[in-house]
Amino acid sequence: MTSVAHKRARVDEPHVAPLNALVRDWREGGRSVPWVDPDGGGAAARALVLMEAPGPATVAAGDLGFSSEDNPDPTARVFKALREESGLARGEYLRWNVVPWALRDADGRHRPPRVEDLAEAERALRDLVGALPELRVVVTFGAPALTGVMRLLTVEEPPRLLPVLGVPHPSLRNGHRRAETRQRILVALRTAAAAVRA
Repeated sequence: MTSVAHKRARVDEPHVAPLNALVRDWREGGRSVPWVDPDGGGAAARALVLMEAPGPATVAAGDLGFSSEDNPDPTARVFKALREESGLARGEYLRWNVVPWALRDADGRHRPPRVEDLAEAERALRDLVGALPELRVVVTFGAPALTGVMRLLTVEEPPRLLPVLGVPHPSLRNGHRRAETRQRILVALRTAAAAVRA
């Protein structure tokens, strides 16, 4: 596994440089936004995997935080195992968040995106999709990610029409339907793998 410091030294590699330029823009004003993982597909990605918002551990990592399947948290571990099982290659997809910056409640705790967060983040998502010229399919994880993509495709004329697959978030809070969640994620990632190679 690539060390975080090694990843950090590679954030301006050509395949991720335009995306991490967006990250720098989004960080203006003190927002906590993780880097795009240089071990992923970067700007050449044909599949976009959208989670909800950066998690607490990623936010706590500060300038060493990445939106990555290598993150040391249960969601990343579950996703990585299913992505590998699905056959979707690491270089074929970009993992990101529908709201790219950290979200906290009044007590400073991590919270999921609200409708107003999705509206505020819409321009960032539009810019991200615009920086992915080879994009063919989007897989959203959780209702906020799906809602955010649907906003992107319907609030204004969409930048381009994209197939979207919506699956439950792979977090432990979906444990009561774990087998179904796992199956839906696996099928969606297999479908995405087929779409990027069509």
